Amino acid sequence: MTSTRNPATRLGRLALTVGAALALFAALPMSSAHAAAGTFFYTSSVGDFQIKDPPLRTCEPLHDGATSASNQTNATATLYFDGSCGNSWGSLQSGQFTSFFGDLPHSVRFGS
Repeated sequence: MTSTRNPATRLGRLALTVGAALALFAALPMSSAHAAAGTFFYTSSVGDFQIKDPPLRTCEPLHDGATSASNQTNATATLYFDGSCGNSWGSLQSGQFTSFFGDLPHSVRFGS
């Protein structure tokens, strides 16, 4: 006895498989978020500032240099002495605060 398959059944199974794969993909959380969640607070000689939900891996200027900073985001904040994120001061982990003396950081980048 030979079995013949109906092309419509085959097409239906293919559509079901493709639909299931698309549904699974849509349900997965995106692993490469584009922003840190939270707020980075800093003080400079011209006032208090905050960067809310900062973009990841983007250099952000700090107005007139930061005299203190508090990283309340879920990403590491790397601070830089220059305004173009080229001369690293060091990093603040989530929840860390510091004050700066002498040379002040003038930019920050979030994430790695």
